[in-house]
Amino acid sequence: MLTAQEILKKVRELEIKSKKLTNHLFTGEYHSAFKGRGMSFKEVKEYAAGDDIRFIDWNVSARMGSTYSKMFEEERELSVFLLVDASASSLFGTNKQNKKELITEICAVLAFSALNNNDKTGLLFFSDRVEKYIPSTKGREHVLYMVRELLTVQPKNKQTDIVKALQFLNNITRHKSIVFVLSDFADAGYHNALKIAAKRHDVIGVQVFDRMDAKLPDVGLVQLQDAETGRTVWLDTNDPISRFVYQNQFIKIQEDAKETFRLAGADLLQIATGDDYVKALQQFFIRRA
Repeated sequence: MLTAQEILKKVRELEIKSKKLTNHLFTGEYHSAFKGRGMSFKEVKEYAAGDDIRFIDWNVSARMGSTYSKMFEEERELSVFLLVDASASSLFGTNKQNKKELITEICAVLAFSALNNNDKTGLLFFSDRVEKYIPSTKGREHVLYMVRELLTVQPKNKQTDIVKALQFLNNITRHKSIVFVLSDFADAGYHNALKIAAKRHDVIGVQVFDRMDAKLPDVGLVQLQDAETGRTVWLDTNDPISRFVYQNQFIKIQEDAKETFRLAGADLLQIATGDDYVKALQQFFIRRA
């Protein structure tokens, strides 16, 4: 359990790191990747060669005795929701960090990117229930509060139910929003819920995993425990069949997530603990733009 002083220190470190990234790497990319809700009228200006004649304001032109055209600007303000898997499997990690720490860093970068673009951010923690919901709003203090919660969240339940998180999201907002779902997606049956959410919102999945999820170390007979169910099994890691089954289970989770997001018309990033998530995010923003 972190002390209050340690939490403040970590929050400050994440703020400095995230701001540095958003200022130097994501300037423009985030803005271009996520469009606003449309165009709104800003003002009229005197017509100049090359202006679109469709936007000439004939009423103003008649009153002023010369030609004026309308100017528009993008309605930029968006709501960004971060749906974070807080189940017990997020505590697993063997390469520099665990999944929860990776998710926390990615969320901090996304939240500060939204802050820089004057967008609102909200946060929802889920296990096999909605653990906590923080409504979307603006401001640095709000983002820092969310970062503190990401660092200190103590879920009541251990298992995963992505459907409940997506259903809760659909019930709390009707306006189109940017929705990041951050999880290892070691769950099934969320296909329809994701399709419904993706029709209303711009949904992006961030599937986090650890290299050890994919490949067992060759260390002989070991006892493994499922972090979410508590069930334990003995496994011979020297046995090629056991290793094959273990690896295939991981591949199935990865491929199921890819196919589910593809069919829903939503994007999916797959990022391993210890990997360069900054590069992955930047490439995603550029690709979206």
